[in-house]
Amino acid sequence: MIKVSVLYPTTEGSKFDMDYYCNSHIPMVRGKLGAACKSAAVEQGMSGATPGSRPGFIAMGHLYFEAVEEFQTAFGPHAQAIMADIPNYTDIQPTIQISEVKI
Repeated sequence: MIKVSVLYPTTEGSKFDMDYYCNSHIPMVRGKLGAACKSAAVEQGMSGATPGSRPGFIAMGHLYFEAVEEFQTAFGPHAQAIMADIPNYTDIQPTIQISEVKI
């Protein structure tokens, strides 16, 4: 199992519309990726390790697939449409990481 994480760093003065992300963007992405996407999760940053500190990431989206190849095959044809939707909810440049899920 692999996890594709899209991380949105906390950036002073930037915008992030969590409602749009959860109710429009993620459902659109899941619809385009189809059955290859086994599950999805969205996290909203609350704080850093020190009480009252800013979180490192304002939001994180996670998509789960059986293998990297399944992600690439599902994402490739829809990459342009998925990426074109980003300005509808944020002006933050996301960081993408693909990880192998161990536990």
